[in-house]
Amino acid sequence: MSENQNIKPTTAELEILQILWEKGEVTVKEVNEEINKRKETGYTTTLKTMQIMFEKGLVERKKDGRSHIYSATIKKEKTQQLLLDKILDTAFGGSASKLVMQALGNKKATKEELQEIKELINKLERESK
Repeated sequence: MSENQNIKPTTAELEILQILWEKGEVTVKEVNEEINKRKETGYTTTLKTMQIMFEKGLVERKKDGRSHIYSATIKKEKTQQLLLDKILDTAFGGSASKLVMQALGNKKATKEELQEIKELINKLERESK
């Protein structure tokens, strides 16, 4: 799949993509087992979602005996960037500071995360001079 602005994975598709990004090449059964660690989902539901993802070009598959091996065709970072851009524009009026303030207000950041944020802010300030 080309790096395309029309990437619009659903919530269920993103959940599957997270597994594929983490594990690489996996079967539907393996994906379903991972999902079931968090919530009860039927095998046929996972299979159907992954078939739709294949049709959309979000995943590729290759035959391995009686099963298919799936892998993501879109990169994690590119997908995150496109989704974040969409959220930033639609929910926060393009304001990065509003998005960051909301994110930090909703979930307590660890000391390590706060340090990373400070380092990024310092880097951005140096670059803007």
